[in-house]
Amino acid sequence: MATGTVYLVGAGPGDPGLLTLRGAECIRRADAVVYDRLAHPDHLRHARPDAERIYVGKKSAQHTLRQEEINDLIVQLALEGKTVCRLKGGDPYIFGRGGEEAEACVAAGVPFEVVPGVTSAIAAPAYAGIPVTHRDAASSFAVITGHERDDSGEAGSRPAGQAEQRRNWAHIAHAADTLVFLMGVENIGEIASRLMENGRSPDTPVALVRWGTWPAQETLVSTLANVVEDVRSRGFKAPAVTVVGEVVRMRETLRWFDKRPLFGKRVLVTRAREQASALSDRLRELGAEPVEFPVIRIAPMTDHAELDSALDSLARLAYAWVVFTSANGVASVRTRLEERGLDARAFAGAKVAAIGPATAAALRDLGIRADFVPSQFVAESVAAEWPERDMAGKRVLLPRAKEARELLPDRLREMGAAVDVVTAYETVRDASAADEVRGQLLEGAIHAVTFTSSSTVTNFVEAIGRESLADALRNVVVACIGPITAETARNLGIEPTIVSDEFTIPGIVDSLVAAVGAGQEQG
Repeated sequence: MATGTVYLVGAGPGDPGLLTLRGAECIRRADAVVYDRLAHPDHLRHARPDAERIYVGKKSAQHTLRQEEINDLIVQLALEGKTVCRLKGGDPYIFGRGGEEAEACVAAGVPFEVVPGVTSAIAAPAYAGIPVTHRDAASSFAVITGHERDDSGEAGSRPAGQAEQRRNWAHIAHAADTLVFLMGVENIGEIASRLMENGRSPDTPVALVRWGTWPAQETLVSTLANVVEDVRSRGFKAPAVTVVGEVVRMRETLRWFDKRPLFGKRVLVTRAREQASALSDRLRELGAEPVEFPVIRIAPMTDHAELDSALDSLARLAYAWVVFTSANGVASVRTRLEERGLDARAFAGAKVAAIGPATAAALRDLGIRADFVPSQFVAESVAAEWPERDMAGKRVLLPRAKEARELLPDRLREMGAAVDVVTAYETVRDASAADEVRGQLLEGAIHAVTFTSSSTVTNFVEAIGRESLADALRNVVVACIGPITAETARNLGIEPTIVSDEFTIPGIVDSLVAAVGAGQEQG
């Protein structure tokens, strides 16, 4: 069996947008992904469904596997012929022990590649509003480990050993204008005292940035003289980056990430996994942490005969209109067109209607421009604003979800149209993460829940359980995309806090910002 390749990939500091393109490519091609505690869970979405996912996370004195065992694991996987992505927080070669893992590969004859990542040493300060260099404050910076290796065992849990002598504090104290310490929270007392003993002023500004670039980011600003007490009184814990130097004073002017309107809010996204990214990305841009709980799954029909027959007969039956009520319907039709060797030309004789801008955009990707998009993206508006009042003798094709309201086809029939309703896809309940999400809701770890359709409400209630519903949603903001979804929520015992006026993803996000948005004040 041919030996596989090991890719030592830097996952960046946390924000999933900071993963490199090459890093994402290596995750996609991997047979096994061996990942750390500080690698964002979203990175695993790049992995193939059949790829092994192996967690080897560490925090101080608590290790899933010892480093030697991790080395053996990635080598063994490669020797089995597997392509291995070793996904490491930050950069593999900046205190990530990537060098040791590379040495293990060399010793075993395993080919490897290093994919550098964005290091928290610069990213965490940047997200806290602190440039590590600035022409008016610092012309150099140094990155230093907050604790050294102890030759008797793993670092961070024992007194310093012989290797600690590599840190020459007399040199470190003045090595650069800005000093950045990684993994130094537990040793902040020693760091501060050593720097002051070696000439750094007690008034030197210090900032600790916890969970840098994550929505849970927290920043503590102090001085060398006071930082130990401030860390103790705030209960400030790892993981954190420590920045020492005059650049810390620039935070008040340059802070940006923790001033975003939804910063620090954890928002439950109940959309189907295929659709969740647009909402999650927008929430993340505004500083929130999206928690995806796809209570529905979009499933293609196993029997395509009805839809295929309708598409084959588009021209023969002379449909006057084809109405798409969702982007999912467009996707299903596109798949069946491709399977049957057809394309957008199949719609040449018909006008096309789209409910909502997302549906219209999906049609444009198919090469079709919608002839009609109502001002409000619900069936009532389609019927009220329909551009032809006399539909007598005209045929309408309506490919849509298996379970859907009958209002639109009924209204079109009242206008005289012959309406063929064809099932293009179905939504299936997905409760695989229900226990975990229920626990987070009951613990108060979720600030808001979003519902973007009636089916998300119905399936959420079934997944969480009616008996837990009141407690789970206590003090939680409930945001519904429009009146139909809100009505479904009320019928199931959920009183919406927000009902967006615009029935789109930007609309529900804007409503959420107006209701709960506020940048978090920190030191």
